[in-house]
Amino acid sequence: QVQLVESGGGLVQAGGSLRLSCAASGLSFTNSDMGWFRQAPGKEREFVAAISRDDLPVYVDSVKGRFTIARDNGANTVYLQMNSLKPEDTAVFYCAADFNPLRRPARTSDRDWDYWGQGTQVTVSS
Repeated sequence: QVQLVESGGGLVQAGGSLRLSCAASGLSFTNSDMGWFRQAPGKEREFVAAISRDDLPVYVDSVKGRFTIARDNGANTVYLQMNSLKPEDTAVFYCAADFNPLRRPARTSDRDWDYWGQGTQVTVSS
C-alpha cells in the first residue's frame, strides 16, 4: 500500500520560510517522479513543483526563485523549501508520486499523478 505522509506546514509571516517533507512508502521511489501541488480555498488544485526520478526539477512560474524541491532517495523523502513566502501562497499543500519507468519528463497536470498524500496546511499572514 502506497503512503505519502506530509509534514512541515504551519503559520508563518510574509517573507518567512517553511520546509515541507513528504515521506513515501510502498512504492518504487527511485522510479517515481515526486511533486507538490496546492489548493487554496475556492480554487482548483494547482501544480507547484516536481522533481523527476533523474533529479530534474520543474516549477510553476509563481514560485521560481523562492521554492526549491529536492529528493533523498535513501530516505524515500521529497522536500519543498519555501522562502520569501507570500499571503497568496496560503493553501493546502499535497505531495504526489508518479511512477515513471520510461523516464518521460515530469508532468504538471494533477490528473496524471498516481498517488497523493493527505495534505498539509500552509498559512502565510500579511
